Amino acid sequence: MASRQSRKGILLVVTLLLAGLFGYAFWPRSIPVDTGLVRRGSMMVTIDEEARTRVRQRYMVSAPVAGRLLRVTLEAGDAVAAGETELARLVPALVSLLDARAREQAQAAVKAAEAALQFARADVNRVEAASQLADAEWVRNQRLYRQGHVSASVRDQARQSAQAATATLKAANAAVVQRQAELAAARAQLGQGTPGSGEVGIPLLAPVSGRVLQRLVQSETVVAAGTPIMEIGDPERDLEVLVELPSAEAVRVAPGNRVLIDHWGGPQALAGVVERIEPRGFTKFSALGVEEQRVNVLIRFDGEPAARRGLGHGYRVEVRIIVWQDDNALMAPSSALFREGEQWAVLVVQGNRARLTPVIVGHDNGRQAQILAGLNEGQQLVLYPPPELADGARIAPNPVD
Repeated sequence: MASRQSRKGILLVVTLLLAGLFGYAFWPRSIPVDTGLVRRGSMMVTIDEEARTRVRQRYMVSAPVAGRLLRVTLEAGDAVAAGETELARLVPALVSLLDARAREQAQAAVKAAEAALQFARADVNRVEAASQLADAEWVRNQRLYRQGHVSASVRDQARQSAQAATATLKAANAAVVQRQAELAAARAQLGQGTPGSGEVGIPLLAPVSGRVLQRLVQSETVVAAGTPIMEIGDPERDLEVLVELPSAEAVRVAPGNRVLIDHWGGPQALAGVVERIEPRGFTKFSALGVEEQRVNVLIRFDGEPAARRGLGHGYRVEVRIIVWQDDNALMAPSSALFREGEQWAVLVVQGNRARLTPVIVGHDNGRQAQILAGLNEGQQLVLYPPPELADGARIAPNPVD
């Protein structure tokens, strides 16, 4: 009797052990997941693209007349002063004496060059008057802005008008220098058959102050009229950024958008402002051979030139154009969002359970998403939720920064 009861007890223990093992094997286990936090903070949406710098006003110095160009000694990067630095020198080519017809043509060219010089000088007077008026308007708007009578937009427009008038005056002065060179060339052409005229030649002076961007001709050679010799500009004070945006991205950009210019070689990002969006697109092939429609967007630097010291013409940079920004946005990690039917949803951590919660999403920059409704600050969300993770599933949260 005792032996039978002992066997029953052992059988009961074994049965309970087997039941426990089966229960443990098939008991729902917690799924380990990474979680992120819903928080408030500054959020921005940017359009990121590679770009390049360029000098806004570049001047291509060319030969005003045919002749023999003496060796060019200036190197790329050399500083030049407007109306003072001699860029190159042209001397008459070895030709025969002028006949009567050629002399009449040369005399007519001298008269035409003199008239063009007078017109250029008159244009300088006109532009100088406009520049003085623009400068006075800029000073007046500065004073009115400080007194609160005009907006910042009016003040900025006045500053832009003054800068544009200054640039126009520089171009008009450069035109006078060019007309003077053309007149000297015409006079030299007229007197090239005169014995003892020598080879003093025509000096080509710098039309503006700046630096030599590139030298196209170096050795002494005979050149035709209009032959490019060198390109000059001012990369320190007249630099801008050109970015080629896909047309679908360009429509999201507007003049005045703030820009962060990064990866240019300096320790921190530079500030910029979108100045102009060209209305005409163009076709460009990507590195993979995909045809794209691109649009040129021009960005001006916002800050002191000393902050971008070292940048030159044609340098590579990366720009981030800010198209939206909120300093107090309710944000959730973008990796927590997924589609649930026709709307967005997340899995909110409640204890050791995941709860399906629909949300309304605003802007999304790829890292954070703006939450308009459905969540509160401080809630934990499941990141990269696996397909098998359903509403109410048991989870083992692992907070991730």
